Amino acid sequence: MNERIVILGGGTGGTLLANRLRAGLGDRTRITVIDRDDSHLYQPGLLFVPFGLTAPQRLVRSRSAQLREGIDLRLATVDSVELAAGEVTLQGGGRVGYDVLVIASGASLLPRETEGLTGPGWGTRAFTFYTLDGATGLRDALASWRGGKLVVNLTDLPIKCPVAPLEFCFLADWHLRRRGIRGTTELTFVTSLDGAFTKPVASRELDGLLRAKGVEVVTDFNTGSVDGEAGVLTSYDGREVPFDLLVSVPLHGGAEFVQRSPELADELGFVRVDRHTLRSLAAENVFAIGDATDAPTSKAGSVAHFQADTVAANVGHVLASQPLEGSFDGHANCFVETGYGKGLLIDFNYELEPVTGRFPDPRFGPLPLLRESRLNHLGKRAFEWAYWHLLLPGHRIPGVRSQLQNGGGRMPAITQGATR
Repeated sequence: MNERIVILGGGTGGTLLANRLRAGLGDRTRITVIDRDDSHLYQPGLLFVPFGLTAPQRLVRSRSAQLREGIDLRLATVDSVELAAGEVTLQGGGRVGYDVLVIASGASLLPRETEGLTGPGWGTRAFTFYTLDGATGLRDALASWRGGKLVVNLTDLPIKCPVAPLEFCFLADWHLRRRGIRGTTELTFVTSLDGAFTKPVASRELDGLLRAKGVEVVTDFNTGSVDGEAGVLTSYDGREVPFDLLVSVPLHGGAEFVQRSPELADELGFVRVDRHTLRSLAAENVFAIGDATDAPTSKAGSVAHFQADTVAANVGHVLASQPLEGSFDGHANCFVETGYGKGLLIDFNYELEPVTGRFPDPRFGPLPLLRESRLNHLGKRAFEWAYWHLLLPGHRIPGVRSQLQNGGGRMPAITQGATR
């Protein structure tokens, strides 16, 4: 009887892992991917929709079309995971047994957790570009914008793609200048963080870019409520920021079924994992990948890509009753679109701050790190093709390694706390 691998979620992490496992294990296993629909969204493209730089419809393709032959896609909504029984329960009835389970359920937006955010004004003067509908509505709102107070609000971490709110500010500055109305717009970035980003080296660089572009930065602002009618953000300490148009990055949490599954979830609903093996702390035959984990690194597509090497290897080790490998080092890299046809690239892991040098080779790579360049902008725009044709099919991206390459003009190690 073939061993059963079940993957919960057909997004970036679930799809590329399923394809890599199918290529590596072949017919000795039966791989089932469970998701609630057959629509795979290219999430990095959402940033470009509000500025008319891409069409919403080009970002969505069939999930089943991204999976290799021999992988079963089951359209269903997961209710919970029964660890003791080795089964996934589905809403409406039905159970799916597994020998190895991988949770790839991503992160969910929780706008209703912020008082007033989804009340009056939501969808007319308050939007998020983290959904396809929200990005499309924001595109229409910006098309009729003539000036006023434009506020981008990062409610709190963790969020998907932590640099995306900053990219929105950079692109908004460029977009409004191109239309000749930047002078009539007050552009403000409001964040719960004490700087533009979580990593001090990158934060200094990004904060400087925001201020150079005339973006006011309001830090340590813990959003308590939103009054869409009056156009006011209020923090828990009583500070207020007025807006005419609000771009919100709402609170995020893990999938509801993870929270309903005993021992799997942390307090935010993300799967508790060993940060190096990515195995669940609750069961020896359960793993998580991508945004679904509580691993202390960015929730970004690059992270899912780098984690896939570790998870694929460890799934094979579990099936063969072999020791696991703790090879994931927290590696994350992100293109940061800065407007005017330029971009930054940051590269870091659990122990190292964003580094200088080149990428993917630290000395001779074509892409500069922590420095604006035209090549980084082109790299970000070219990534859409690489996503559909290299990343999702499970192919290796030439020259890109899962572990951070430490060399060239690298920063010294920064301790991030004890490992699990």
